[in-house]
Amino acid sequence: MKVIDMHCDTMKAILDERDKNKNVNLKNNNFTVDIEKMKQGDYMLQVFAAYTNIKEGDTLVNCLRTIDLFHNEIKANKEDIGIVLSYDDILKNIKQNKMSALLSIEEGACCKGDLGILRNFYRLGVRMMTLTWNYENELGFPNEIIGNKLVCDRGLKNKGFEFIEEMEKLGIIIDVSHLSDAGFYDILNNTKKPFVASHSNSRSICGHRRNMTDDMIKKLADRGGVMGLNFYSNFLNDNTTFNNMSKIDDMINHVKHIKKIGGIEVIGLGSDFDGIECKVEIEDASKMQILAEKMKKEGFTENEVEHIFYKNVLNLFREIL
Repeated sequence: MKVIDMHCDTMKAILDERDKNKNVNLKNNNFTVDIEKMKQGDYMLQVFAAYTNIKEGDTLVNCLRTIDLFHNEIKANKEDIGIVLSYDDILKNIKQNKMSALLSIEEGACCKGDLGILRNFYRLGVRMMTLTWNYENELGFPNEIIGNKLVCDRGLKNKGFEFIEEMEKLGIIIDVSHLSDAGFYDILNNTKKPFVASHSNSRSICGHRRNMTDDMIKKLADRGGVMGLNFYSNFLNDNTTFNNMSKIDDMINHVKHIKKIGGIEVIGLGSDFDGIECKVEIEDASKMQILAEKMKKEGFTENEVEHIFYKNVLNLFREIL
């Protein structure tokens, strides 16, 4: 069963270790994603996020450093994996028996509110971007806990509206993971193309503010978008504590509910590997087929599992890239 995963933070994890003068690479490492593990897991494509944190220095500089690492690591492993700039690149890599790597940005603040910087990121290979991470920025707001109250009603700022228009023109996939509920609807009402929630689950099953409401799932499905199943325990089960094990049974519960609300074609994978701080029953990228087998045992057909594991995201890439 081929795998397309819409989100991992492996590049940032490697960069952090390099900054400590440790010799870490993408070929073979102690993280959850590397070339060898992806090959064992039968990966078709991994989306690698250039993640930055507003509170950890200059977001533009940190994002550019992560993107530089991405290009260097993919080049160093060019026999096994190739960069995706268009849908045809995916097909070319398949023909050459290679996996594919798509570059995303997690935290739109790295653009400094400047459309020219956004366009330069496109030129550097970025093909997906979240508008926010966990903090307010020039583009908009995430869902936030202020006092004891969940604040969901602050959406995109004026710059945010300018950015989503330009992203649609360029062919950068809009990613609503980490964005506020109001921001989701701002994007829904001011765009025409499908968009994604690259690593978000169902809020009905687990009430975390990072998850999607049933209405959002339905609207995303109606638009032809895809949401990626996140493996983080705190987004899977309300009863987990910070370091609880992420369970496959909880993942299945989310997939069953999302299928009921939005249909099978809205579901993809967005593991959040190397960006989550809990133990995962699916230990790393090499173990992804365990999830496929479990889905089949739980009543999903081979065709349904194929759609979840790669076909839905591949169809979206065909349309936008």
